[in-house]
Amino acid sequence: MHPELFHVGPVHIRSYGLMLAISFLLGVLYIWRVARRDGKPFEPLLTVAYLMTIGGIIGARLFYVLVHLDEFSGNWTRTFNPFSSSEFGIAGLNLYGGVLAAIVASFVYLRAKKLSVLDTFDYFAPTLGLGLLFTRVGCFLNGCCFGTPTELPWGISFPEGSLPYYIFSDAHLHPAQLYSSLYGGLLLIALHYVLRHRRFVGQAVALLFMIEAGFRYAIEYVRYYEDEMHLTVGSMHPTYNQLVSLGLFVLGLGLYLYQRRRAPLSRAAAPPAGKLRPAK
Repeated sequence: MHPELFHVGPVHIRSYGLMLAISFLLGVLYIWRVARRDGKPFEPLLTVAYLMTIGGIIGARLFYVLVHLDEFSGNWTRTFNPFSSSEFGIAGLNLYGGVLAAIVASFVYLRAKKLSVLDTFDYFAPTLGLGLLFTRVGCFLNGCCFGTPTELPWGISFPEGSLPYYIFSDAHLHPAQLYSSLYGGLLLIALHYVLRHRRFVGQAVALLFMIEAGFRYAIEYVRYYEDEMHLTVGSMHPTYNQLVSLGLFVLGLGLYLYQRRRAPLSRAAAPPAGKLRPAK
């Protein structure tokens, strides 16, 4: 666990922030590469990348605050104030809140520019896997988003003074962050293949919704959450994320079936495998 990697004078380089920055830069590089391959203009895609990043951070923070209202009640300036604690930064984000805000911000921009929303989202779908690959390593180094106790041989314990140690002492925990990172790498590979060989507009993003929903629903069983993140539905106690996952899967399935019938991708318009088209 290394929440802070190093510092240069008063500037502290934290592991999660660094991994977030790396994922953004590599994501932009990926979009540039596939846009060049398929002869698409890069500038509007770069704008979408900025909107997704900024909107995603804002949405992730707001959703976290929404489910932790007692923590912020009477001191709402802490929502986005990086100087509200002894260390510079904002602690507490929720992935799905960020994804929702990123989608809304990008949707508004693409509609205003009269660009295809689903076609653009297809190109960004693999970058979610890339982001998870790196940012979940950042979570592991930071000691957040940790798992529940396990007797499996790869269980890990966190050092004294960390939040996992405060809750579970030196018990071995599921490395939930590394599960998510490995999943992110596999998701990147799978959706990159789908994007390269897609049969209809919206195929990659629809599959992303379904795959992400399935994984997120499952990972919640081995990841620790405070009581505020759980709901009571009859005798069940799902997390907010599990309920969002169900809706996300239904959305992805409906989008997949609808677009498969409505918008088949012309083979003549698709770039041949292994060949690049010059950028326009």
